[in-house]
Amino acid sequence: MTVNLSLPQKADLTPVKGFAMGIAEAGIKKANRKDLLVMTLSPGSQVAGVFTLNRFCAAPVQVCRGHLALDGTKGEIRALVVNTGNANAGTGEQGMKHALETCQALAKELKLNPEQILPFSTGVILEPLPIQKIISALPKAVANLGEDHWFDAAEAIMTTDTQPKASSVTVQTPAGPVVLTGICKGAGMIHPNMATMLGFIATDAGFAPGLLTTLTREVADLSFNAITIDGDTSTNDSFIIMATGQSSVSIQSTSDPSYVVVREALITLARKLAQMIVRDGEGATKFMTIEVLGGKTPEECKLVAKAVAHSPLVKTAFFASDPNLGRILAAIGYAGIQDLDVNRVQMWLGDVWVAKNGGRNPDYQEVDGQQVMQAPEITVKIDLGRGTASQTIWTCDLSHDYVSINADYRS
Repeated sequence: MTVNLSLPQKADLTPVKGFAMGIAEAGIKKANRKDLLVMTLSPGSQVAGVFTLNRFCAAPVQVCRGHLALDGTKGEIRALVVNTGNANAGTGEQGMKHALETCQALAKELKLNPEQILPFSTGVILEPLPIQKIISALPKAVANLGEDHWFDAAEAIMTTDTQPKASSVTVQTPAGPVVLTGICKGAGMIHPNMATMLGFIATDAGFAPGLLTTLTREVADLSFNAITIDGDTSTNDSFIIMATGQSSVSIQSTSDPSYVVVREALITLARKLAQMIVRDGEGATKFMTIEVLGGKTPEECKLVAKAVAHSPLVKTAFFASDPNLGRILAAIGYAGIQDLDVNRVQMWLGDVWVAKNGGRNPDYQEVDGQQVMQAPEITVKIDLGRGTASQTIWTCDLSHDYVSINADYRS
């Protein structure tokens, strides 16, 4: 089940010049399913990424960080490889060896250095990576590389997702048009820092050295780091932006007129992809926007938004369409703002003003709250009454199916 999430159409996914994808069936966890993806970039491309903060980060995450740090010393990043069905996390030295062997095998196929490859894995943790299956399938993935394989690529990175997640946008800048297309996967173990997710966006714009790295972190914070499903931070989270520089647009600084346009397009596309993850959350029936304003800083607004969005009591109440709004007030109270004056807090459920000056709004009728709760998309707005900062988090409810999906995940 998804919440107002339509299936992407192949015709709507725009190829990015200088970027190609190849897919194979390696049989990593299940037979007859796409589970291996190779992506290649033209010479001169730039790549930037942000990764999980989990201390048990997977071997491929460690290799990616290392190879990105070397970018330019042993050749620019020219290819990425993704396997599903196995996370290669909690696998120790053997896992690192397998991640490096994957890079070496693909480098041999593409006539590159291993350090020019970024590996990614997603799936079950604490199980050895079936490295020979991956190596054996790499030639097939390379053989069918093509610029128009975005839909198949989105399918190839799915795990518990019920459908592929992909989108494109083309924007006009003062220097010419720019194409951006992206895919992501994720449905559970989703929590800011980042999510149990993989996200990849490619664009034909070009960037000055270092500029893309800073922009990628900013885009991540405003999108994939602003979603949560169950509060768990995965071992494999990765978000990558790739710029091939094949268009007429080359952005040299943040003051470049094209920068503002491309930055906004990246944020919009990344948010759309991130929200697709929430809309496809495991067992989700409601899509919820938690908007906190009136804070002293964005950080304290985020504390409150995350406390509400993570609360199992809040999430189960939304699943039941029960306006048990005291649960939200409780979450606001324990979020961590030590000097919060609760008498200045206001709260709305949709457009219904439910809490006024820290207590129940005298005009609030529960029937109005119940009517809002019946909708598949609900906004909770909280005004802390202490400043001008704001922050928004997107989340979903917690249903019986979430438990069933995760109880049966390995079977």
